Amino acid sequence: MSDLPIIEAVIDYAKEKNALFCTPGHKGGEGFSNPYTKEFLRRTFEFDITEVEGLDNLHNPEGIIKISNELLSKLYGSYKSFFLINGSTLGNLIMIFSCFNEGDKILIERNCHKSVYNAVIMRKLKPIFIKNILSETLNAPLSIDMEHFLYNLKNQKDIKGIVVTYPNYYGLCCNLKSIIGECKKSGVKVLVDSAHGAHFGINENLPESAVKLGADMVVTSAHKTLPSLTQTAFLHVSETVNLEKVKFYFNAFTSTSPSYIFLCSLDYARFYLEKYGNNDYNNLIRISNHYRDKINLINHVHIIGKKDIIKNEFEKNIYDIDTTRYIINLEKGYSGHLLLRYLRKNGIQAEMSDESNVVLILSPFNRENDFEKLYILLKNCDFTLLASHSFNIVNCEIPELKIIPSDALNLDKKNMNFYEAEGAICGGNIVPYPPGVPLLMMGEEINKRHIEIIKHYMDNGVSIIGINNKQISVIDNRL
Repeated sequence: MSDLPIIEAVIDYAKEKNALFCTPGHKGGEGFSNPYTKEFLRRTFEFDITEVEGLDNLHNPEGIIKISNELLSKLYGSYKSFFLINGSTLGNLIMIFSCFNEGDKILIERNCHKSVYNAVIMRKLKPIFIKNILSETLNAPLSIDMEHFLYNLKNQKDIKGIVVTYPNYYGLCCNLKSIIGECKKSGVKVLVDSAHGAHFGINENLPESAVKLGADMVVTSAHKTLPSLTQTAFLHVSETVNLEKVKFYFNAFTSTSPSYIFLCSLDYARFYLEKYGNNDYNNLIRISNHYRDKINLINHVHIIGKKDIIKNEFEKNIYDIDTTRYIINLEKGYSGHLLLRYLRKNGIQAEMSDESNVVLILSPFNRENDFEKLYILLKNCDFTLLASHSFNIVNCEIPELKIIPSDALNLDKKNMNFYEAEGAICGGNIVPYPPGVPLLMMGEEINKRHIEIIKHYMDNGVSIIGINNKQISVIDNRL
């Protein structure tokens, strides 16, 4: 066994020189290879300092951090903006605690990240889940079900807010403008987890920014698509939100020893987007469109593009798509999980796979030879090796909520084999990762379909948070 297992594993990984179609957006440091960041990279460890004289305090910015926050706010068009050094997870916690009080009833898009679910439990909220439209073509969630959203907005009493994802993991965008417009009529706060949309709005060929569309609060992960270090994000606040509460929860949830290395990378990500973003994204979109067209001539695969959203089910169910993301959709009978393994074995690192798709996250720091490598691998792929019995994972309704999640947290639980858990109440959150969207939330009833899906994920090597040695935590309601 190695004396330095993490360090040695990372060194070995870096030696492989894979084409990186995954987060973070700087693509193995390519995003920092310019004159503005050479000194930063050369002296990174010297920059690991705290609030020494001549710098500033993240918890009470009066100097350089205040100036940088103001530049960030100006770029995105927010009332106030903040640097986050613990990712969009921190932003989701701050948003939910700032806007809602214990016992509030809120609407939540079912496709939200697990950090939203955790914040609901911690804040002791009453969630009403909104369905996602499910795509038979993609065998994956498309977008929020607008009909279900409007029904609940009208018929649920005392709704205080809604949390939506924009875009989702597949780069698909709901009609956020319409959602915000409907909510404003009722005084309902709109919080947007836009973790994958930090680059939105910088180029006319990209979807519009959730900030510009009028959301009350928005969190974006700088590290997912921009040249910033993993664990960094931006939080944007409108004039409609109590800023003093935001500042309180920002300080409460943020480390009192923030990394200046992270802060430097956030400052640079904002600078890069402002100075180079429009031109660089024009170039990225040109290259990605070119290779999308080439790849779409290959049998058995199709990368979803803007042309697809005006056809069939896409026309009604999604508003826009981020074309700097590849959804490689396979014909029925072929496995996305097996394609992901093939790509990884041959030097392509993708972000995630599901039953029918592989998702690749692009950034301006992907070189054209990355795309050429992807094209050649797909062109030369023996698809007979990817054949798999089709498994329809989209056919799963929102589980029945038996116990409010915050109440379920405090109840006694026991572990049992997940095969035997049908009819039991889930005692923890069951989260396939990626994408980090819970299949089950604590307090929800486990049914036969959930067991089938869990087994399928485990058989295909998908990591599932909440399952350990086939054991699942339950509140057994059958005794």
